Amino acid sequence: MNPNVVWVTWLLLFGIFEGAALVDRRAGDTLSERTREWFRVNTPRGRIVFGLGWTAFAGWFLWHILWQ
Repeated sequence: MNPNVVWVTWLLLFGIFEGAALVDRRAGDTLSERTREWFRVNTPRGRIVFGLGWTAFAGWFLWHILWQ
C-alpha cells in the first residue's frame, strides 16, 4: 500500500472526527480537550510533564525533518 494514501487517509479521518467534535460543541471531545485531561495540565506536575514532553518531541521532530 502506498504510504501517502495511508497518511492522507489518516489525516482526513482525523479532520472528520475533530470537525464533528467541534460542531457538536460537547465539552471534552476534541483532541486538545482530551490531551489536557490525559496530561492533567490543570496541575503543576501535569503542566511540567506535558511541557517537557512537547518540547522534547518538537525538538526531535525538527532535527529529524531538517537534518536526518
